[in-house]
Amino acid sequence: MRWKKIMISTLVLSLMGGSLLFADSVSQKVGLWVNGQEVQDGGYMINGKTYVPVREFNGVVNWSSENNEVKFLKPNVHIFLFKGDTVFGNVNKGKLKFSVFSQVDGLTTNIASVKVAITDPAGNMLDIQSQDLSSDQKDNFWFRTYDFTYDFKTTGKYTIGFYIKVSKNAEYQLVTQKIITALN
Repeated sequence: MRWKKIMISTLVLSLMGGSLLFADSVSQKVGLWVNGQEVQDGGYMINGKTYVPVREFNGVVNWSSENNEVKFLKPNVHIFLFKGDTVFGNVNKGKLKFSVFSQVDGLTTNIASVKVAITDPAGNMLDIQSQDLSSDQKDNFWFRTYDFTYDFKTTGKYTIGFYIKVSKNAEYQLVTQKIITALN
């Protein structure tokens, strides 16, 4: 009796092991790098095709379980930084008064709101300004923040992010970003 239990257990375990080896040969985890940074979850190679998480490409992702489809929204957004009338990129450490101009085009659907925020080298984010949009404002528009004073306390890379909220109750999602380097 005991011999039969051992034989059945061995048979079940070998079938499970074979299934796992087959599944591993069909899909293979692959490294994924986006703009020089490795994506933690990476991607998968399945039957010769590479699948990657669409959320890593800075756009608005909507999943519809009713239609079983993903909609990805990625308008063209260009960010310009102004100190008075002068466009700038890098800054010196210390306080700086500036404004952010964002040009949005190629928007194919209505959105509820936009936001511009700055993130310091330590990862702390501060909202600069947000604005609700009218329902007929799509395709092509400008968003300019008020003059804003920010203290670039440490040297390093600061990120100006442009975010979109597709509906009133949705979360803001990053669409594009611009890097500012604070120098000594």
